[in-house]
Amino acid sequence: MPRPEGPCAPRPDVIDNPGSQRVTRVAALARRGMRPRHGRFLVEGPQGVREAVTHVPGHVRDLYVTEAAAQRHADVLAEARDASLYTHRVTDQVMAAMSTDAQGLLAVVSTEVLTPAARLDEVLAGARLVAVLTEAQDPGNAGTIIRAADAAGADAVVLARGSVEATNPKVVRATAGSLFHLPVISGLDLTEVVEALHEAGLTVLAADARGDNDLFGADALLARPGAWLLGNEARGLGPEALSQADAVVAIPVFGAAESLNVSAAAAVCLYASARAQHAG
Repeated sequence: MPRPEGPCAPRPDVIDNPGSQRVTRVAALARRGMRPRHGRFLVEGPQGVREAVTHVPGHVRDLYVTEAAAQRHADVLAEARDASLYTHRVTDQVMAAMSTDAQGLLAVVSTEVLTPAARLDEVLAGARLVAVLTEAQDPGNAGTIIRAADAAGADAVVLARGSVEATNPKVVRATAGSLFHLPVISGLDLTEVVEALHEAGLTVLAADARGDNDLFGADALLARPGAWLLGNEARGLGPEALSQADAVVAIPVFGAAESLNVSAAAAVCLYASARAQHAG
């Protein structure tokens, strides 16, 4: 995707043609195949855009804003202007053609913001808490887990091969900007990831209802540097993932619910590790 002609924050003219080539190219980034092709992805909505502008301005390629959103989020535009980012005013119709979830504010960000798989060993050096999504297919859950990992102070999130793309628009929205706060690595086979975790000295924990270890009685285990393997939304962790874990940990259920949603389980497990590690 070509770069604009020059910095404009905000531009005096307004993009008002929903069928223009620029608008079509931006809208196309919602499709899976177009993001790797152009090396770009969409960040929709004020929260995600604000975090991208604040934390990774060098990767923000273009910013699009409606007149109403420009007034509501003047602070974001001021920060973008200070960073000399390309900012374009658009009509409501153009914004709707590019995204139905942007709430008037949309950024195009380079996929280079994601940490390359080749840097996994570097990222894990000295890490104490990592989340590994083994077969996460639901983008909302994947994004929520990235956000929970960020909030719990995790050092990285790994989306093993077979998981949803980190640049999927629904994943990006669900992270609420946490995608830009910590390394997120994709594309590696689970076996490669587990080997790297062990090399870095991390205990590999599997979150599974069949576990022999009760989460609330495992402080000694959780206090060590560790990585949580988190399973598929419907099937949980498969035999291969369970066999590669050093310990399988179950979250106790006190009510009538059969189990927790994977993103809720991830938050509970990550915070349990964070609490045990900070207490040490």
